[in-house]
Amino acid sequence: MLGLSRGSCSPSVSRVWQNWLSWKLEDFFILLLFLLEGAGCLASPASPSSTTGVNGNNRPGINVYMNVEEVKKLLGLDAELFYVRDDTVNNYALSFTLPVPSETNSLHFTWHSRTRIDYRLGFHVENPIAMNQPRSNISTQGELPHVPSVFRVDLFCSGKIDGEAIVTVQLNLTISANNYTVLNFKRRKMCYKRIDSDPKMPITLNNTTLQRSDLDGVTSPTSSTQVFYISVSVCCIVIFLVAIILAILHLHSMKRVEMEDSVSDTGSSQGLSQPSTQTTQYLRADTPNNAAPVTNNHPGSAPILQLAASSFQNTPHETKSYPSLRIEKNDLRSVTLMEAKAKVKDIAISRERVTLMDVLQEGTFGRIFHGFLLDEKDPTKEKQVFVKTVKDHASEVQVTMMLTESCKLRGLHHRNLLPISHVCTEDGQKPMVLLPFVAWGNLKLFLRQCKLAEANNPQAISQQDLVYMAIQIACGMSYLARREVIHKDLAARNCVIDDNMQVKITDNALARDLFPMDYHCLGDNENRPVRWMALESLLNNDFSSASDVWAFGVTLWELMTLGQTPYVDIDPFEMSAYLKDGYRIAQPINCPDELFAVMACCWALDPEERPKFQQLVQCLTEFHAALGAYV
Repeated sequence: MLGLSRGSCSPSVSRVWQNWLSWKLEDFFILLLFLLEGAGCLASPASPSSTTGVNGNNRPGINVYMNVEEVKKLLGLDAELFYVRDDTVNNYALSFTLPVPSETNSLHFTWHSRTRIDYRLGFHVENPIAMNQPRSNISTQGELPHVPSVFRVDLFCSGKIDGEAIVTVQLNLTISANNYTVLNFKRRKMCYKRIDSDPKMPITLNNTTLQRSDLDGVTSPTSSTQVFYISVSVCCIVIFLVAIILAILHLHSMKRVEMEDSVSDTGSSQGLSQPSTQTTQYLRADTPNNAAPVTNNHPGSAPILQLAASSFQNTPHETKSYPSLRIEKNDLRSVTLMEAKAKVKDIAISRERVTLMDVLQEGTFGRIFHGFLLDEKDPTKEKQVFVKTVKDHASEVQVTMMLTESCKLRGLHHRNLLPISHVCTEDGQKPMVLLPFVAWGNLKLFLRQCKLAEANNPQAISQQDLVYMAIQIACGMSYLARREVIHKDLAARNCVIDDNMQVKITDNALARDLFPMDYHCLGDNENRPVRWMALESLLNNDFSSASDVWAFGVTLWELMTLGQTPYVDIDPFEMSAYLKDGYRIAQPINCPDELFAVMACCWALDPEERPKFQQLVQCLTEFHAALGAYV
C-alpha cells in the first residue's frame, strides 16, 4: 500500500440516519455523521496501533477530503469529511454510498500531498441509461498537487428515464509500481425523466460538454437549416399552447364536477365542512391505548390533551372542494374477471415454472405460499418468491379482486415498494400472483413477534428502528404521491420487511381475508379498513393522497405500539361520528410527544391541512437524527 494506514475503531451505533431531502434516505447516513462528529472513528496518524507504512519525514502526507462547503451541501453539516488524512485511510467514510440531491450536478474534492504522488482517475455508472458518463475538470492521470486544490466531478442525469444511478469515482494513488492505493467514492443520485428542455442541462458536442451559455457566438447554421429549426419551433409552440388550453379546460371541468358533488351530497360532507380552527382532542398518554367512545358532555370521559401541531404550516383554504387533490372512488367491483386477466396478460407465465413450498398465511379463501420460480433462460437457476393464490371454493368476485388489487403497484419501481412480478392465469386453474420474496415477511406479524419477545430481549427492536421503518414507508408513499397513485389501504399488514430492516409497501390483495379483524362492513356489502380510513373516505368514499396521509398516521401508531389494533374499543359504526367530534386515538406509551405530533398532523379533518409525504419524510428524518444523538 501507499504508506496509508486504515482506521480500526468501530462505530458506536449500528444505524443512524440523517438527510434534509425527502426523496431518499438510507440507514448508513447517521453512521457517517458519527464518523464526522466522533474523533475516535477517524484514525489518528500518530497512533502506532492504527497506522502503518512510511514513518517520519518520509511520509507522503496525502490528504483527500470534502471541505466544509461541500459537506454542508450534501449532508447539512458544518464539518470536513476526510477520506485520507495524513496518510490514514478512513474506511468507514469510503464504505458508505452517500446520497446526492437530484438538483446537485457537481461533486468537489480537496486533495494535496507533500511528495510526488501519481494518480489515475476513473468512473463507473451502474445505470448508464439514467445518468451520463461523469466528467472531471482535471485529466484522468497526473500528479497530486502540493498545495490544497479542489477538483470537480460532474454528474448529469440523461433525462431519459426515471431511475437511481450509483456512481463510483475511483482514484488510484501511486508512489511506485508496487506501492499504490485504490480509493472508491460511491454516490447515489435519483434521476428523473426530463419532459421539457432544461436550459441548465449541458449540451454534448463531439465529446465536449458545453453549458448553454457557452454557445453564445457559435457560427449560425445555414439558411435552410435555420428555416427547418424555426418551423419545428413554431409547431412545438402551437402544440404546447393547445396542450395548455386543454389542460385548463380539463381542470375547470374537474372543479365543476367536484362542486356539483359537494352540493348534491351536503348531508354526507358535513364532517368536512367543520371550521379548520376546531380543537382536536386526544386521550392522554396515561389512559388505555383504545378508550371507549367519549363526547364533550360525557361525565366519565377521560382527560384530554390539546395538541398544537406546529410542525407543518399550511396556508388556510377557504374552499371546501379541495381542487388540488386528485380524488378517486373505490370501484374495484366494477371490473370483470376477463378484464382483470387482460391487464396482467403481458406478465403471465407458465405454472410449471412455479414450485409451491410452505404456507406462510392462510385465510378463508386465500393463501400465501413461499415458493420458487425457475429462471426462463436457465432452468437450473431459481429464485424465491411469495405466491398469492385462492382456494378452490373462492368465488369469481374474490378472484377478480385479488387480481385487480395486485395490479395497484404494477410498473412502479422504488426501493420501498414491492409490486407483483408475474402471474399465472391459465384456464381451468386458480390464478397465482408472484412477488419477490422478503425474508421476515409481513410487517404487522413481525411487529407482534417483537412485542412477544420484549420480555426476554428488551433490545430486540429500538424506537430508532421503528422511526427508520416509518421513514421508509413515507419515502415509498411520497413516490406514489408524485406518480398520482392512491394506495387506499396503507397499513402495517400491507407492508413487508426483510432481515436488513428494509420495509416495502405492497398491495392489499387478500388482506381482507388474511386480516379479517381489520376490515368491517358498514351495511354496504363491502369490507373496508374503517379504523385506518380518513373521515372523507368514511363519509363519501373519497380517496386521495391526503387520505393516504391519514392512514400513514395510523400506521405510524401501529409501529410505535408494535402491531396493536387502533380504536379497538370503538364500534366501527361510530367511527365517523367519533372522528367528526374531534377525537383521535390515544398517544402510545413511551411514544415521544414530537412523534405523536406528527401523527396528529396526519389526522386533520381538512385534507388540505394534512402534511405532504415529502414533509413527513423530512420531519421524521430530523427526529431520527435527534434520537441518534442520544444513543
